[in-house]
Amino acid sequence: MQRHTDNAQAGEEPEAKQDEAPLLAEQPSSRTGLCSTRCGLTLVLHISLFMAYALRVSLSITIVAMTNSSHPHGCSGSMQITESHFPGSFCLPQAPVYSWSAETQGIILSSFFYGYGLTQALGGYCSGLFGGKPILGSGLLLSSVLTLLVPRAAELGVSFLIGLQVLLGLAEVSGGYKTSQYTLWAKWAPPLERSRLMNIADAGCTFGTFFALLVAGIICQSLGWPFVFYIFGAVGCAWCLCWFLLVYEDPAHHPWISAGEQEYIMSSLAHQGSSHGHSLPLVAMAKSLPLWAITIACFCTDWLFYMLLTSMPTFMSTVLHFDLREVSAALLSAPTGSSPPWMLLPAAFLVAVPYIGCSSTVVVVLLTLALTIISLTGAGININHIDIAPRYAGFLLGITNTFGIVAGIIAPTAVGLLVGQDLQTGWRNAFFLSAALNLFGLIFYIAFGSGTIQDWAREDTAGQ
Repeated sequence: MQRHTDNAQAGEEPEAKQDEAPLLAEQPSSRTGLCSTRCGLTLVLHISLFMAYALRVSLSITIVAMTNSSHPHGCSGSMQITESHFPGSFCLPQAPVYSWSAETQGIILSSFFYGYGLTQALGGYCSGLFGGKPILGSGLLLSSVLTLLVPRAAELGVSFLIGLQVLLGLAEVSGGYKTSQYTLWAKWAPPLERSRLMNIADAGCTFGTFFALLVAGIICQSLGWPFVFYIFGAVGCAWCLCWFLLVYEDPAHHPWISAGEQEYIMSSLAHQGSSHGHSLPLVAMAKSLPLWAITIACFCTDWLFYMLLTSMPTFMSTVLHFDLREVSAALLSAPTGSSPPWMLLPAAFLVAVPYIGCSSTVVVVLLTLALTIISLTGAGININHIDIAPRYAGFLLGITNTFGIVAGIIAPTAVGLLVGQDLQTGWRNAFFLSAALNLFGLIFYIAFGSGTIQDWAREDTAGQ
């Protein structure tokens, strides 16, 4: 018996060493490689966000083709019919043109955010409770189906189109594109790789936005504006099938992941604890200055982002007198950058725009730079949710996104009201207001932001 015990004890030491050695040996290889499972998830999320934002912004440029710009104060319900021809081939169904005022267009563009902002926190809570895969996939599918119905809703009237836009916003909330993504990354992204993986995935938002703005203008002039919604909606429905087939909630349930990568991911995330379940430290969250820093930064950056995203096509068409192809090409050409300090540059660009005069090329460059930089800056701010509270990342993103969507509701409406009173002065005031808000958000974020896990977000204090 003693000999057997000694053998067992002697065997424990090599076994322990065997447990340690492979982990140390596999860690370097697990951190690299484009064929890793987490890199595959990054690509799938990138394409999914690409599709989501292409669906979201399609109306921003299509509304230029949908409306009669020669009647800026026209009746919101009047409609004209124009023919649409496919070059060298056949005539397409006629595309209606509506005489919507600038105020009406602002309300239509902002109505998406009425639905999108209603239950952001609920979307984040559900993604943490039920998982990111089913929530994001179902929302993307619903958004794609509703996008197919936009031409019919516009034909029925402004109220129907506004109602459909609200439903599209609710569909994105139910899908929780952002909240579901961060819920997935809290289970998949090792801390040392988190920023890189999430930035690559989030880049899908930017590329989807600019791709949609480019392609939508071409489709509008070649096939007619209704085909923008038909094509984008159909492609979105097809991609949803790939999402449900390729994505798994966490490494433990993935059937094809290697043992080394699975062990590396799960061991690197062991310290952050499990998902939040049903309990939430709401009082501690409300008192957290780092969380308020993220919230205010999201509001200010989203104001600028959504103001530019929804209003730039109209500005280029009515002020710079670009046609749809020129608008699309101008919106596509912009370099990239990220991190919160870059928030200063968009503010400077917007202040400069009213003083440029009639130099349309310089104006386009400044506006596209501002839009691109602010969109990528938002990705850096959103990562901060996982830094301060990985267990509640989805829920917190829903909270801060709610404030951002409030900005998305107010910004296009405010632009419509300002521009409706006076074209030149209205755009100048809109740019100045957005620049001031962006600068305030930068200062507050630098003063009170943090990159460490907060005490209330630790698993051992969650129930206290």
